[in-house]
Amino acid sequence: MTIDEYILSQPKEVRDELFSVRKIMNNTLPFAEERMSWGMPTYWHIHNLIHFAASKRHIGIYPGPEAVVEFAAELDHKGYKHSKGAIQFPYGKVDLELISRIAEWCGKNNG
Repeated sequence: MTIDEYILSQPKEVRDELFSVRKIMNNTLPFAEERMSWGMPTYWHIHNLIHFAASKRHIGIYPGPEAVVEFAAELDHKGYKHSKGAIQFPYGKVDLELISRIAEWCGKNNG
């Protein structure tokens, strides 16, 4: 499955947000290769840098545990749920600017 196929297989009402996240990732990580890994759109350079995925009520961003720690205070302040290596952005409240900064951090620190 390609990333386009993955996004187009999601409910119509969430596709625009998924395509927006993909665009942010491509703009922020132009050196990274897009691929599917673990069933998710993934940005890879030497190894996996960051993933994203559609869930029923949110887009999950999977930047790894170090990135979550780095952004935890801001995520808490903005009310985004997060765990060891995952961040949940509810549909309709996807913070593309924050996702861009997280992806940029991953490009600099996960490689």
